[in-house]
Formats: sequence, structure tokens, C-alpha cells
Amino acid sequence: MRVLHVSSEVAPFSKTGGLGDVVAALPQALSALGVEACVATPRYQHVDVSGFIEQPPLEVELGFATEVVRIFETIQSAVRIFFVDHPPSFARSGLYGEHGGDYPDNARRFALFGAAASKLGALVLRPDVLHAHDWQAAPALIYNYARRDEPDFPSTVFTIHNLAFQGRFPGATMDELGFTPELFDPRALEYYGDVNFLKGAVLLADRVTTVSPRYASEIQTSEFGVGLDGVLRQRRQDLVGILNGIDDQVWDPARDVYLPAHFDAANLEGKEECKRALQREFGLPEVSVPLSAAISRLSYQKGFDLITQALPDLLTSNMQFVVLGSGDRSLEEALTELSKRTPEKMAVRIAYDDRLAHLIEAGADLLVVPSRYEPCGLTQLYALRYGTIPIVRATGGLDDSIIDIGESTAGTGFKFSDYSKSALTEACQRAFACYASAGWKPLVERAMAQDFSWRRSARDYLDLYSALFHS
Repeated sequence: MRVLHVSSEVAPFSKTGGLGDVVAALPQALSALGVEACVATPRYQHVDVSGFIEQPPLEVELGFATEVVRIFETIQSAVRIFFVDHPPSFARSGLYGEHGGDYPDNARRFALFGAAASKLGALVLRPDVLHAHDWQAAPALIYNYARRDEPDFPSTVFTIHNLAFQGRFPGATMDELGFTPELFDPRALEYYGDVNFLKGAVLLADRVTTVSPRYASEIQTSEFGVGLDGVLRQRRQDLVGILNGIDDQVWDPARDVYLPAHFDAANLEGKEECKRALQREFGLPEVSVPLSAAISRLSYQKGFDLITQALPDLLTSNMQFVVLGSGDRSLEEALTELSKRTPEKMAVRIAYDDRLAHLIEAGADLLVVPSRYEPCGLTQLYALRYGTIPIVRATGGLDDSIIDIGESTAGTGFKFSDYSKSALTEACQRAFACYASAGWKPLVERAMAQDFSWRRSARDYLDLYSALFHS
């Protein structure tokens, strides 16, 4: 079976969040199961293609224009990765925009990419399954739909990584991009007079997936459906949530290249050394108190307004707190001001730093993830792997992946439901109490025993593909 993944990001070549990690790891895990996995992605300005194989160029029709794109290929861990090279579209400093705003021609940029990926599949790769990820890849399914009567038409899967981003553009975009007129319909791309790329892919794909079972249920409600809950309920028989996995080769405390010491569940001495290194990194005293952390884009979606509300009370406890991330300016300033008030207990690094993220996952005792909503979340999965106990709000993949220790003897963390300062504070206080008890070490050992590798998730995707392939 051959599967072509279409994505605007694939690590390490391009990444702004979890999407790049997923599309790097899932095809590799599928390859290990015998799937011939390929990826199509844009060639952004920073991607060096020297040493890659250049394939014959493709002529891509986009509305009344014909564009020529170059195709470069490389192989990463048995996965063929194809880069769509069109400098007017992708030779820019950002992936989606700059200075906090989107590029005004994003509809055309990613329509061109999708059309090229669809044509690459039709003329060169001939996949059994075309699997597109998020709205930027949705045009690959939309253009591909025109081939639905051809004998080698592939089955199609569309994955929603975050429903909040839908690719909504003016209705005139239909003609500009050459979408067939019949698709400007409420049963396809039309959405209140606009074109909605994600909606079109949801309605045209054979199967729709999200990145956790809980999120698949949540987005069918008005609270989390971002205006598309009715559409998603319409596809509920073809909608499934498959929890993302993690790359347990990169995220492995026994051999992580970023750590000053290695450890596993049988020998946690290295984790203590990582904690001391983390305290030194942030200028905190090297004391044996619960060290909590938050690693994330600083946004209200990620619950950082709750963190800033709860911290003044929490910092009166015998604990430490570190933050790594960047994002909303008001949250950056609020967190920085709190750290200045209690520099012996709290420190903030406004940055994206992969090395430091690994050190925090290894050296912290607790990871705080109080998201308003969270399709899957990877940081709590990394934390479990490193014996760092998550404190999470029970939403989306956070709820699917963490078991509260008060609910089960197999508990792996602490959960709360209400989106409130008091609920977060109470969960943190429970965690601090556990840290001081005999139950802490067994909790760390249970956390590290969890299997959230891509091997498990890839088997679920393979079952999904196989059901389509043989239907």
C-alpha cells in the first residue's frame, strides 16, 4: 500500500508546532509496518535542497494561469519526501505570514501547493491513499476530487490538527483558483458566501480524523465546533479520533543528546542531575522542592491566563516554577513581572529553544498544561516519558492521555475540569502533596511505563487505510 501525506510542515525541514512533528513521525512509523509512505510539502526559503534529487517539473493550472513548479526529492528514514518549489509562493521568511499577520495570498499559495501535490500523486506516485493534513493541504483533496471517476482515484483521508484554523477566503477565490463551480455549494466549500478550505476537505474526504478521541467528540459541539459542528456531526460516521504519538527515539531520557545525564525508570539519579542543571540554567536555588514547568506557545488557548492568575498564590508554597515560550505580548509581560517579584522561586525564558525544552521535560517534577482546548498535545506525552508528572485540564488529548491518580490506582497525573483559577490551584496543591509522599516514586515509574509511541497510533491509521483500500 502506498500513502501520500500532504502537509504544509514536516520536521526538521519546517515546523511551527505539532503538525511538523506528526508528519515527520507518522510516515516513518507506517513505513515500519510495511506501508510505502511518501510526503509532499512546500520548499520554503530556508530549506536547502542541495544534494536532493530533482524530479521533472510539473505544470500546474491555477484558474486561468499555468504555473511551473520544480520538484525535489530526498529520503528520510525510508520515507520519500517531495518538495514543491515555487519561489514566488514560498521563498519568504515565514511559512504563513510575518509580524503577526498572514500573507494576503495564502489562498493562492496553498492552492498551488495542493494542486501540485495532487498532480504529483496522479502522474508520478499513484498512491492508494491520499492523506491531507489541516487546511493548507485541503486543496490537494479538493483538486483531486475532480478525478473521482478515474479508475486509479485514491481513497482520501483528511486530518484536523486544530479546527480553529480553517482557511476561509472570499467567494471570488473559487474562480481565481480554478475550483470547479459545482463545489461552491453548502455541501462542499461554500460557507456563508466564502470559501472554506477545511470545510470542503471534511465533506469531500472518504474519512476524517482528528488527533485524539475526545477532540473528535468535542468538535461536534457548539462550544468547540468553531462554526463547523453541524458539518462534523454530518460526517460523524466517518470521523475518528486517533491520539498522536511521540518519537520515542528523539524523546528518550536514556539517550537524549540534550541532557547532562541520562536516566530511566529503574535508575532516576540522572533525573535529579537534570533537575539541578535546570535550576542552574534558570538561576534558581538548587533545593529539593517541587519544580513545576510550562513549555508552550504563550496564548489564552493554552491557559496561560489561568497560570498568571494562580501563580501569586502558588508561589507562596514551597515550590519553583519555570516557563519557556513566546507568544501573546500581554502574557509575556505578566509572566516576566511575576518572575521579577519572586526570582528565587520563578524564572521565565521568552524564546523557542529545543535544547531547553528537552532539559525542562527531563529536569522538572511537574508539567502544567491548563489549556482551554487541546486537540492532542504532545508536551504532556513527552513529560510522561521523562517521569515529569502532568497537571492538565480534562479536555481533548489531555483528557485521553492522562489518568488522574484520584480516579485510578493506575493514575499518571492530575486533572481538573473547570476552567478556573481555583480548579488549577487545587490540582497543583494535590500534586505538591503527592511529591512529599511515598506515592511519588511509584507515580513517576507508572508515568514512564506508558507507551505513547507512534507504533501504536500508526497501527490505528493502517487499519483505517486498509478498510478504505479494501472497501
